[in-house]
Amino acid sequence: MAKPRRSPSRSAPSDVQGAWLRRGLNQPGGKLPLFDERGQRVKKATVEACLKAGWAERWFDNPLKPDWLVCRLTEAGRTALSGNVRDDETSADGTEDDARQGALI
Repeated sequence: MAKPRRSPSRSAPSDVQGAWLRRGLNQPGGKLPLFDERGQRVKKATVEACLKAGWAERWFDNPLKPDWLVCRLTEAGRTALSGNVRDDETSADGTEDDARQGALI
């Protein structure tokens, strides 16, 4: 049975996502910051995209600020940052490998 295809956007973090994820590399437990380098809250869309891709995970709930997502970097996030992302479903240009796809049908 063929694996479900992953969207190309999930194979590597965007520049903004990568910058946020990299900040967790040297933090205890891989804790990701709630605020960027300028003191602004990290955009919720950035956090949610990284959670959905599996590069970050919710760590714990903040009882004082329940709307804040306290997250940490996952092993998948570390792998994505190192550039060793495996995307078995697509070739380098993002198209399906027709020969392999034909063999699966």
